[in-house]
Amino acid sequence: MLFAKLLPKEGNFFELFNQHGQQIVAAARAFGRMIEHYGDTALREQHAGEVDAAERAADRVTHEVNRLIHTTFITPIDREQIHQLINLMDDVADLLQDAAETMHLYDVRRMTPEITQLADLSMRCCERVAHAVSLLGGIAQPSGAEAALKTCEEIDKLESDADRVMRAAMSKLFRQESDVRELIKLKAIYELLETITDKCEDVANQVEGIVLENS
Repeated sequence: MLFAKLLPKEGNFFELFNQHGQQIVAAARAFGRMIEHYGDTALREQHAGEVDAAERAADRVTHEVNRLIHTTFITPIDREQIHQLINLMDDVADLLQDAAETMHLYDVRRMTPEITQLADLSMRCCERVAHAVSLLGGIAQPSGAEAALKTCEEIDKLESDADRVMRAAMSKLFRQESDVRELIKLKAIYELLETITDKCEDVANQVEGIVLENS
């Protein structure tokens, strides 16, 4: 074990985590712009395309990380932790793309306040995820570890906020929406947006585990 620690660590995993986090934020902000300008078909399509582009860029980073896991002699943290983290992060990017595509496929024609709230909470969660993973390279220092754990707590709180919005949205939907097809569409969108925050919490839990085991 001591000998392994003396060997050089290869593979720029922390930088790749940062790159992926930046693409998650790009996708989340583009999704937010899509919601904001949903009534303008041209802008809606433009921002949906930006979500797709960010998701594809995130996929490329994920593939590179998974390639490096198999070719790097010594990794800075456990290989399984690296694998789980990058794939959880990629799930977040995938869900953002899924949400944008689902709105198009279901022909959702109007935004509700609840969609706007959930999209905003999703974006804020994604921004905190990017910040959390950006701190992983410095967790050997107590201040770096503390900052990462604090950011994970913030993600947990945002996910709880999204849960509350989701429950209120569902209650309102089933009480007030008389059009069954519209009800089914909105229910699916609400659930998908709330799932984004759930997956962000999964990333936070993984980061927290890495911090506790490696700091």
